[in-house]
Amino acid sequence: MKFTKTHSLKEIAQIINCEFVGEDNFPVLGMNEIHVVEPGDIVFVDHPKYYDKALQSAATIVLINKQVDCPDGKALLISDDPFRDFNKLTNHFRPFTFSNVSIATSAQIGEGTVIQPNCFVGNHVKIGKNCLIHANVSIYDHCVIGDNVVIQAGTILGADAFYYKKRPDGFDQLLSGGRVVIEDNVGIGALCTIDRGVTGDTTIGAGTKIDNQVHVGHDTVIGKKCLIAAQTGIAGCVVIEDEVTLWGQVGTTSGITIGTKAVVMGQTGVTKSIEGGKTYFGTPIEESREKLKQLANIKKIPEIIEKLK
Repeated sequence: MKFTKTHSLKEIAQIINCEFVGEDNFPVLGMNEIHVVEPGDIVFVDHPKYYDKALQSAATIVLINKQVDCPDGKALLISDDPFRDFNKLTNHFRPFTFSNVSIATSAQIGEGTVIQPNCFVGNHVKIGKNCLIHANVSIYDHCVIGDNVVIQAGTILGADAFYYKKRPDGFDQLLSGGRVVIEDNVGIGALCTIDRGVTGDTTIGAGTKIDNQVHVGHDTVIGKKCLIAAQTGIAGCVVIEDEVTLWGQVGTTSGITIGTKAVVMGQTGVTKSIEGGKTYFGTPIEESREKLKQLANIKKIPEIIEKLK
């Protein structure tokens, strides 16, 4: 998430009431998670296991819960609870804005777009030309939809990320300040849920077609001209490259990459990154031909045991 203007390190420290290491006027341009940070961004870290990764990332401002040596060219925000203070910053720069109308006055809707009854279009949403939004679709704040997009009834774009920190008395949610970006010529089925990024974008590439009851987690990037069949569940921070096919009830773990033109057969659990241009099946996932050979051999076990008697 980029701020609308450059802020100083001192200004940011005052918002969250914490100490800082660096020049008062050190420039702060935005805030992001570790996998999408750029120079000028704030990243937070609250576990020693990830200190080095955060300090060596592209982020130039690190919100951290320990006094450490500050790398050259960077600045630190020292907090007793970086998770809490990252939420404070999200709430400050992108607060929830109440709406009491079906289509927010700040929404931009392109020529030729049709929005059916009982839809909700939130604040600062942008919808392109010649789209068809069927009944009972909810489009949360800041979503961006391209041209010639069709969204079937009951789909929800932009719900909060499923991202929690365990506390002694329960779970604290990491507030979501990101967006959903739907590119041109995308088709989205009925009753799909596409969560917004925590600070970045969840993106569906141009020409991709998504079947009914598909879930896409936060900050996932789906490439161009993909086919995703019904009841597929895609976790957060997944990269699906161009022209990938996921058949029904595929599930993925987070943080993986599915290569260009990969085909994943139905009910497969994608537990690791996979190369493009191949067909996969099963849990744990393997190339489909090998997996099917294994299943065929399993059927022979009773016969083998009988011969050994």
